[in-house]
Amino acid sequence: MNVLIFILFGFFIAAGGSITPSFLNLTVVKFSLRNGKKAAFYLIGGYATILFFQANIGAYLASILMKNSEYITLIQKIGTGILFLLSINFFRLHFTSKVIKEKQEIPKSKAYFHGIMMSSLNTIAIPFYFTSISLLIGLQYFEYSLLNAFYFSIGSTLGSFTLYSIYAIVAEKIEHKLQYIATKMDFILGCLTGVVALGNLIYLIYK
Repeated sequence: MNVLIFILFGFFIAAGGSITPSFLNLTVVKFSLRNGKKAAFYLIGGYATILFFQANIGAYLASILMKNSEYITLIQKIGTGILFLLSINFFRLHFTSKVIKEKQEIPKSKAYFHGIMMSSLNTIAIPFYFTSISLLIGLQYFEYSLLNAFYFSIGSTLGSFTLYSIYAIVAEKIEHKLQYIATKMDFILGCLTGVVALGNLIYLIYK
């Protein structure tokens, strides 16, 4: 019974985190519009591969770092720097790339490894899981162990995959309505990562 509970915890926490706009789900929309739904699913597969390990790491950190806040601050500083770099790169892509009006087929492996790369650069995931599991531990709903973290990670992977897949399917069905947004996607991604990075920076300065 505990197995199902931990899987459900992971599923709903990851699904809830995937609903809000981020550079990951907006990239899914971008891939679905420009390269087709199949490529978007391979991209999501790359996401899921990394998210499984990120959830495991978040669970482990929740059991260790709650007593060592200085390490959490270091992780936040590194993550903020990466977010600023991502924001700059998305703005560069927006102002230098040409508008792609037709779908272009890309290799499955390229979409998959692009998903792995993007998910690896998502510095928000591990702090998100760390915070969520810390809350569950504080409420005595979660006790860390390798098996419990494994079950939670399976659930979080399924939750994220489900929500990102919905983004891909919806983008495919209302393509004509999202065409203008697709041309501005890199700009939107740059704004999102920039705002999060700026928020992190302000928090680190005034904490």
